[in-house]
Amino acid sequence: MTEEKNQAELLEEKEEKAKEYDASQIQVLEGLEAVRKRPGMYIGSTSSQGLHHLVWEIIDNGIDEALAGFATEINVVVEKDNSITVKDNGRGIPVDIQEKTGRPALETVFTVLHAGGKFGGGGYKVSGGLHGVGASVVNALSTNLDVKVMREGDENVYGMDFVLGKVKTPMAVIGHCQEHEHGTIVHFKPDEDIFTETTVYDIKVLTTRIRELAFLNKGLKITIEDKRPDEPTKEEFHYAGGIRHYVEYLNTGKEVLFEEPIYVEGQQDNITVEVALQYTDDFHSNLLSFTNNIHTYEGGTHEAGFKTALTRVINDYGRKSGQIKENDANLSGEDVREGLTAVVSVKHPDPQFEGQTKTKLGNSDARKATDKLFTETFNKFMLENPTVAKRIVEKGLLAAKARVAAKRAREVTRKKNGLEISNLPGKLADNTSKDPAISELFIVEGDSAGGSAKQGRSRLTQAILPIRGKILNVEKATIDRILANEEIRSLFTALGTGFGEEFDVEKANYHKLIIMTDADVDGAHIRTLLLTLIYRFMRPMIEKGYVYIAQPPLYQVRQGKMIRYIDSDEELTEILGQLPPSPKPVIQRYKGLGEMDAEQLWETTMDPEKRRLLRVELSDAEEANTVFEMLMGDHVGPRRQFIEENATFVNNLDV
Repeated sequence: MTEEKNQAELLEEKEEKAKEYDASQIQVLEGLEAVRKRPGMYIGSTSSQGLHHLVWEIIDNGIDEALAGFATEINVVVEKDNSITVKDNGRGIPVDIQEKTGRPALETVFTVLHAGGKFGGGGYKVSGGLHGVGASVVNALSTNLDVKVMREGDENVYGMDFVLGKVKTPMAVIGHCQEHEHGTIVHFKPDEDIFTETTVYDIKVLTTRIRELAFLNKGLKITIEDKRPDEPTKEEFHYAGGIRHYVEYLNTGKEVLFEEPIYVEGQQDNITVEVALQYTDDFHSNLLSFTNNIHTYEGGTHEAGFKTALTRVINDYGRKSGQIKENDANLSGEDVREGLTAVVSVKHPDPQFEGQTKTKLGNSDARKATDKLFTETFNKFMLENPTVAKRIVEKGLLAAKARVAAKRAREVTRKKNGLEISNLPGKLADNTSKDPAISELFIVEGDSAGGSAKQGRSRLTQAILPIRGKILNVEKATIDRILANEEIRSLFTALGTGFGEEFDVEKANYHKLIIMTDADVDGAHIRTLLLTLIYRFMRPMIEKGYVYIAQPPLYQVRQGKMIRYIDSDEELTEILGQLPPSPKPVIQRYKGLGEMDAEQLWETTMDPEKRRLLRVELSDAEEANTVFEMLMGDHVGPRRQFIEENATFVNNLDV
């Protein structure tokens, strides 16, 4: 009887809250006029990233309904014309008159900036959106948008149409629905005049973020359907275990120290904290943190609270179990995080973001709540699972030994401040400018190509670091082995940034790090090894946009005095078809950079006026992490599958 009574009371409370969500909770802060003039201020950019941001803003509104306990499902559809439809089964946007505007709340939400239930505290206790500008900004940046609303207890379906952010058809009853049917359906088409780069949605980008949102909001079902292909595709994401399943997903194909991820959930001071973690046999850590579903790339107080608690609990257990001896130093945070995969997610009623990208949580109460709640549960887990606890401490002790062994090698990685260039075994030909903004470091495969690059370079701006053969695969090595590798040590030293957790991108001596390898299989392998090293130990260089891949030509075609450099077999065929029959063209296939003299290497690959560089971008860190582990790690099965699935896409394969 008590349980039935509690359920009845909860249902009554929920119904009361639903009644309270009306036009009075839609508060207006400012107008909408600036959005179309300066869209980048509101969605970051008008590139592909900004295009997809429109979808996140509308989905966030459905997520807010889920966080408030009213929505259980969100459906996203990419229509054939690249327009988007997002449907949720929440309460439905209010349709009564908003007091300040004198217009229906539905109209206000879509035409007034900063108008919504996220302000004033009445509509939502926790909001997933970062700015609360979603619906109106999406409307302003769409050629057309239409919205349908169904309110529980109201048999009417309300609709509105907008063009370029302005009302086309005022709100009206456009149909009828079932008694208990409720929710909001938003359909919009991005404006090609705003998104001039592209208005084509990438289903992979949409699917990745939607999967992530499903992990972060346990029990919420989110579907994504793409109607553009001849055979439309549809995926459904629904995780009852939430971030526990997220950690399992991140650890797919890895050897884990224990089967079930450790899971923590609790609430303190209206802050909800969730943590899931699992250790693997890797040497690297993978820690993702979120606040109100926003990926806090730069970390913050919640992440700091977790790290502090993790280190303290493991050291306390190690002391009590006798694994850490009385005179031994404590394990460091870096030691205890080796091989760790963890997701930290907090829901905060008033998040304060800081940092360069505004994705670093600054609330001190989040640190306290995360530290306390995680400490209590993790402590209990270690005591109740002594076998697993022992393995966790042992892994930390092995990491500590590698750290101590690497200490001397670490000191050798300092440059220009305390370390002479002569300590680089004569490999680095540095540039004369001391301005990092115009300085470029070319990592060149082979001494022969390195010699040509040194002769042909611009000495003011371009530094050359030749490497011999294939560097160590850092995915399979401990830090002491990594720093014992001469080629890797030379690179760390040249950059002057430090590495790993000590890495400081602001100390970078070069703002362009250019990988220049041969256009063959070995060159591709060396490039992959270098990218793995940079991703694992110098990732901020990628995030800053400092890492590039040179694009040397595949062919030189000479006919008389005419010389052309060709980048692909397709281009070669096209060019040959355009040349006169005589004299017969001479075709040279460049199998290595060393086949070019200094002038040719400068002209084709190094001259800023003529060269082509590919910038390495990190649009999806989670997927990048998975790919590097699969391609460079110990487990053969996933790598074999990847090769079998992608072998047909390989061009210019030299066997």
